Amino acid sequence: MAAPDALRIHYHRDFDGMVSAAILATILESQRGEHPAWCSVNYDQRSDWVRFEEGKRIAIVDFHFHPRAEFWFDHHATTFLSDELRALYKPSDRWQWDPASPSCPPLILRHAQTHWGYAPPERFVEMARWSDIVDAARYATVEQAVFGEEPALRIARALTVAPNPEWIDVIVGAMATGTLDEVASRDDVEKAHQRAARNRDRALEQFPPTVSWKKDGVLLFDASSDKIRRERFAAFYHYPEIHYSVGVIPTRSGYHVSAGENPWNPPPKDSGVHIGEIMEAYGGGGHRAVGGANPENLEAARRVAAEIAEKLLRAAAAR
Repeated sequence: MAAPDALRIHYHRDFDGMVSAAILATILESQRGEHPAWCSVNYDQRSDWVRFEEGKRIAIVDFHFHPRAEFWFDHHATTFLSDELRALYKPSDRWQWDPASPSCPPLILRHAQTHWGYAPPERFVEMARWSDIVDAARYATVEQAVFGEEPALRIARALTVAPNPEWIDVIVGAMATGTLDEVASRDDVEKAHQRAARNRDRALEQFPPTVSWKKDGVLLFDASSDKIRRERFAAFYHYPEIHYSVGVIPTRSGYHVSAGENPWNPPPKDSGVHIGEIMEAYGGGGHRAVGGANPENLEAARRVAAEIAEKLLRAAAAR
């Protein structure tokens, strides 16, 4: 158990964030004598963000900038929740932001090498490489994204059926000490992966009826029913001709609006669309090509999804 005054690393609850936490925890222990704990965080926890974990020692990775973070690393263009917070950020040996980085772990590794003389083990280099692939959707094909069996992809899929945030913290600990192959070979991860793979197959079957409309390269879907399984790339698997997918999905914390470009058929580079910035107006965030928001209820989520889909349609028509 961590000491009462131990640094706690808060990380975004996805593959990219988990690898970031595992890498930073290991580096801080070996280079600075820290014995950090870690705990996941998600967009629903950023209300009253300035007072988040007040009075405690915190580090934050792959999530919004916080001025009290002893260590902070992120790559999201929408990381600053206000102009006042943006004004407080200055690059240092403890803070680093790079919105050009496809994911957060490579940013942490580069920073640690430059500022702390850290020589990363090959397993962390591999994890960072796969973080870029998973977080930036740099899969070779949609088939790899949906059916890939590489250890990193098996772990990422297993996370879609994580029983609770505490289990995700356990897997971060496994990432801190083991290779991707070792983590993917854990009995609990394999069990979760098998369940997630069954869910994926069901989700692919269930997706077409959820489509509300599809026109001019934009698709809007409503998968808000808890009886419908979720597959991130189902829209692009079934409709490879589209440029954008926007939809509503249920989560443990409420209804989520997700929007993203088709990685294998992206819109023209001069479209001028930044999905993360669009999501900011609805209390969410993300990157240029993908983003999300958590409206207050299902009615609001459906309204937001429809508005975003219409914005993408207008952007396409304006070209």
